[in-house]
Amino acid sequence: MSTDQEKTWGMRDHWKAMLAMTLVSLSSFQYGVDFGIIGGLQAMIPFLQVFGQKDPSTPLGYNISSDRQQLIASLMVLGAFVSSSSAGFTAKWIGRKLSLWIACVGVFVSTALMQATTSIGGLYAGRLIIGLANGVLMTHSQLYVTYLLVQESVPGRYRGLGISFLSYWISFGSLVGTIVDNFAAKIAGKNAYIIPLGIVHIVPGILFIGLFFIPESPRWLAAKGNFEKAERALQRLRPRGWAVAQELEEMRTTLEAEARLQKGVGYLDLFRNSIDRRRSTIAVLALTSQAASGSMFVISYGTYFFEMANVGNAFENSCILTGVGVVALLTTTFLITKFGRRRLMMITGFVLCGLSQLIIAIIYTVHPNTESSGKALVGMSVIYIIAYNAMVAPYAWLSGGELSSQRLRSHTFGLATGVGFFFAWLTTFTAPYFINPDSLNWGPKYGYIWTGSCAIAAIWIFVFLPEVKDRTLEEIDEMFEAKVPARKFRKYRCTGTHVVLNEKTETVYIEERAGNGKEVDAKV
Repeated sequence: MSTDQEKTWGMRDHWKAMLAMTLVSLSSFQYGVDFGIIGGLQAMIPFLQVFGQKDPSTPLGYNISSDRQQLIASLMVLGAFVSSSSAGFTAKWIGRKLSLWIACVGVFVSTALMQATTSIGGLYAGRLIIGLANGVLMTHSQLYVTYLLVQESVPGRYRGLGISFLSYWISFGSLVGTIVDNFAAKIAGKNAYIIPLGIVHIVPGILFIGLFFIPESPRWLAAKGNFEKAERALQRLRPRGWAVAQELEEMRTTLEAEARLQKGVGYLDLFRNSIDRRRSTIAVLALTSQAASGSMFVISYGTYFFEMANVGNAFENSCILTGVGVVALLTTTFLITKFGRRRLMMITGFVLCGLSQLIIAIIYTVHPNTESSGKALVGMSVIYIIAYNAMVAPYAWLSGGELSSQRLRSHTFGLATGVGFFFAWLTTFTAPYFINPDSLNWGPKYGYIWTGSCAIAAIWIFVFLPEVKDRTLEEIDEMFEAKVPARKFRKYRCTGTHVVLNEKTETVYIEERAGNGKEVDAKV
């Protein structure tokens, strides 16, 4: 996309691209609904009667063993890890739309299996299959939104807005799942958990039908040599009067340049030269940093955690917590374009997440299981979810998508998502050992671990994460090729000397000195 066109057209002009972006980002809603529902099921008596056991020592009179709890939550994340790790292959050969269609079918099959089974083995199988489907949904919707609709079809300044939609739908989906659980928990018998699982069918159904009305990625079509289809796709996404032919020619030129160096590209190429190695490492760690906040523990076991801590109505507290998170993320959606500095927001978010969990842990160490400690747990949890949803999650997804090399984007994002899912799996797998009364029974004192994790993440962001707010992809390429230090990205002035990969032997850049406005030439 030419810079002149970016400056001429506004977000309203790109309404077709934004509408398609909203549809595809519903994939994240499905992911959030699943987490919201499955977390609440583990605190429902009818569910525990089928898949758990009696336990008079717990507030519910029933409990579920920590090993079953581990597998119910972690098998979904394991499946997502496996499927997202194959994103490089599926993105290249299958395409965005077909991959999303296949994933929707996987959600239908897995959810029906979980509704019908009374066997723990059947439940495990359903969780694994839906994890495979969710991994494809999350990865390819992110690629579609980041690569096509945000970074190609609308100006770069709206990139943060597009990615925040993905995080918003995850949070909103979790809220819907939690609310459904809250009302379904009052139903006697198996319908208490069968009805919430039925809700999972809705979003994939909408997405499956909606995909018929949006085009495949023009860039993907052009990469496959289908330039006529790519032109038609661009015409469907662009505002009237947009120079489609010019952009298609630019796309052809870029693809030809990349093709000379992209033959046989694989995951090893992510780390083959110093520039790609730096970009791949930063993108992977930026996206994976979400796991360092302990969010998967809160998302997967929040309701169960509140129930075992005997803090009021666990389902209502979870609804309040998730609702506050949705409001925080919705606010970020509208502010990210104007105020969305990645480094500042993420560092602040991790500091708040760490402090809130530290305070919870200290209070429960000094005054465990009192009314005041229960109120403190809920209050600090609200601060935590605001910090995570408003300052960590949207910027982590955004950084993971925009900092990778353009020619390696599918592979980089596939690896980043895969590593992120691996650490999410690690969290969901180990958390029951710490919080389940049948195991270590740490309860809220589990926060000590996440305080240290948040501190490490904040330090890494301060040292290594570049600031690329309002930068085009070409400008980001130029800065990485110039080997600009992370702390200097924000004030770096690009000269338009971007070249593809290591065809460049020397980069001349201009850095504006803070405060004096002078320009200094420097060579790398």
